[in-house]
Amino acid sequence: MRASSPTTSDAAPAQPAAEGEARLVEHAPSGRLVAQRGLFRGPDPVCPDDLYAQVLFGNAVRERQRLVVHAGSEVSMDTYFGRFPASYWQRWTVVDSVDVEVTVTGSGRISLVASDIEGETRTVAARDVEDLRGQTVTLTTVLDKFVDGGFLWVQLSTGDDDLVVERLRWTVASPHRLRPTAVVICTYNRADDCTKTLQSLAGDAETLDVLDAIYVVDQGTDTVASRPAFPDIEKALDGRLQYLRQPNLGGAGGFGRGMYEVTEAGRVNKEAEHANLLFMDDDVLCEPEIAIRLTAFANRTPEPTIVGGQMLRLLHPTVLLAGAEYADFAQLVPGKVVRNALDDVDLLGEELDEDGVPTGKPNRGDRRVDADYNAWWSCLIPAEVVAAIGLPLPLFFQWDDVEYGYRARAKGFATVTLPGAGLWHADFDWKDADKWNEYFAVRNSLIVSTLHAEIDPKHTARVITSRISRYLLTMQYGLAATILKGVEDFLRGPEFLHDGGAGAAKEIHAVRAEYPDTVMHPASDVPGLKPGAIPLVQAGPKPSRNRLVMLKRLAYLAMGRTVHPVGAVAQKDATWWHVSQFDTVVVTDGSQGGVRLRRRDRETTVKLAKQTARLVRRLIAEVPGLREEYRAAVPQLTSRDNWRRLYKMDQRRG
Repeated sequence: MRASSPTTSDAAPAQPAAEGEARLVEHAPSGRLVAQRGLFRGPDPVCPDDLYAQVLFGNAVRERQRLVVHAGSEVSMDTYFGRFPASYWQRWTVVDSVDVEVTVTGSGRISLVASDIEGETRTVAARDVEDLRGQTVTLTTVLDKFVDGGFLWVQLSTGDDDLVVERLRWTVASPHRLRPTAVVICTYNRADDCTKTLQSLAGDAETLDVLDAIYVVDQGTDTVASRPAFPDIEKALDGRLQYLRQPNLGGAGGFGRGMYEVTEAGRVNKEAEHANLLFMDDDVLCEPEIAIRLTAFANRTPEPTIVGGQMLRLLHPTVLLAGAEYADFAQLVPGKVVRNALDDVDLLGEELDEDGVPTGKPNRGDRRVDADYNAWWSCLIPAEVVAAIGLPLPLFFQWDDVEYGYRARAKGFATVTLPGAGLWHADFDWKDADKWNEYFAVRNSLIVSTLHAEIDPKHTARVITSRISRYLLTMQYGLAATILKGVEDFLRGPEFLHDGGAGAAKEIHAVRAEYPDTVMHPASDVPGLKPGAIPLVQAGPKPSRNRLVMLKRLAYLAMGRTVHPVGAVAQKDATWWHVSQFDTVVVTDGSQGGVRLRRRDRETTVKLAKQTARLVRRLIAEVPGLREEYRAAVPQLTSRDNWRRLYKMDQRRG
């Protein structure tokens, strides 16, 4: 029986399941644990079939869970979604063997193939079948040669007859008790996107079997509940849906609310205290399989482990963003790719050697790599981690997932980014960096680096100065002001986080409104310029001596010298060494939705340069003290009492 009340509203806490109900409760397994399903095509027609199963030669018909291999053909599951990450299972779980179970009709050969750390392959099991009619075939292999790398996959080939395979499952021994997963989706005015994500989950019955709750934390004014499909989704989710409304507290507040609710249920009802939380962005193209794979993996680790999913690029759906990530605190940059991990590669392309020469092998990433943290586009966090380290910092958004991952590491909780557990998310490089949220990116990077690293403040000051110098050269005065506001507010100390970031979000919009270069215009209607008077000027090669060119450009800026009085620059060419040569320039926005108009303004440049000098002097002087203040404030900022206050729960109850 499911929870009888699927929705809650406003800031009231969700009601815990009554005694005997299934939501969030561990239960005994009914058989072997499905670690992943063998799927032959994606959940949506835009998902490339070859990421699931590849026809090496001949002909085959691919359906979601059914594959027809025609006579004289071969199909390989050596694909992103088809591979079983044997190395990760051997390294991080207690599982020592895996079965492949498949329902077979017809004749042919079913092979279980393995790779090693170098991508070399070997067949570890095979079965010739003849004239079967819906019979189950099982292949088994031990996980004993994969610690540093290697995957497993199924290969299917036929002779004179067809072979039909259905319900391919990778199974492992079950634990004594299975832990279900609660999905948490944070959304803000992306009602249509969130609706599609919910429909994707609701339409996959096997995925729902591992999900005992789905929390939607709606912080927007255009609500998910207002969509016509919402009642049908609610019905299909069969009591799992917990729909929460609250003021906009950003990603930290939205995902943190899910943490709060799930762990609160355990505090009220001890039978419900062990659950996994799967964070998921609202604007993804969801592969429901991700919940099965992350849940199964988390159920078999010897200690509570954060298990993250990977991001495929929505506009380039065969491209994987990163195999595993870490944060470069010295440069204040998140999302750095771990050495030897796949880095923004086409999964259907060929691997390149160190000299950029194709090796003839596909881009698969056979070497196991370890992540420092996993972004919250899809990330499973056990409730024990939340109990041990608390809720997120109230950073609003940007770097909240980074901070949480590193805080967990400091307490001994590992993060595993699991290959093959992926979904599609909007491409980051199709979002312009000159946005209001860059304020949070800079402010929060300073906070998180202060908490989790021992960076020399002088180095941090140089990083900020370098960024601002580039922005002033490229006439991005609004972006420079955005960064400086972030630095200034960081210097105010942890008390500034008291409201969860809502006030800062309003303030930074007001700051940016003072700078015309932050406004995007239609490419055909640039204020004050006729289309025919804006020549497109392409960039030359990247300078070989960056520092020398930077000094030269700064000297020209001081003298008021430019090369081009006016011109247009494509987004790809919008580098500091090129754009700095213009007096007036029209630059394509990173979204490709329009253009930005930038004009040289000496007075504004001097004003922002002086502000930069003041703030970096303060950084150098004040960071040592601020480091202690921020670290001392973490327990209170991440406490349930603080988030209860931000969610205004006590106020509403009164």
